[in-house]
Amino acid sequence: MHLYRGRAKLSCHYSNHEPMPKITYTEHDGTVRTVEAEVGATVMETAIRNSVPGIVAECGGACSCATCHVHVDEAWSEKVGPPSPMEEDMLDFAFDVRPTSRLSCQIKVTDELDGLVVHTPAQQG
Repeated sequence: MHLYRGRAKLSCHYSNHEPMPKITYTEHDGTVRTVEAEVGATVMETAIRNSVPGIVAECGGACSCATCHVHVDEAWSEKVGPPSPMEEDMLDFAFDVRPTSRLSCQIKVTDELDGLVVHTPAQQG
C-alpha cells in the first residue's frame, strides 16, 4: 500500500504486522464489542479510542475519578491483578463495586492480556 503526502511517497508494509492484543468490552445490556489494543496503552484509552460506550474517563486516566470503572471477568482477574491502594480509594466513588472491580485507566495492555474481557457497569461514578 502506498500513501502520498505532498510530493513524498510513503510506503507501508503490513507483512511484518504483529497481531495486536484484543479486549472485549461487555456493556451492562449484554452488547459485546471486541477491539484491538496497543501494547502499553490502558484499557480505558483503548475504550475511548474505539468509542466504547460505558467508559466516561472524566479525569483522562489520572486515577482521580471512578468514571472508567469496569468489572474484570473472573477468568482474567488473577492475570490483571488487584487494584493499588490509590485505585481502591477511587473505587469508593464507583457504583456497583465488586471483588473484580478495577479502574480501566490503571490496567496496562500487554500481550499477556490478549483476549481480556471486561464488563461495564450500568452507570459510572
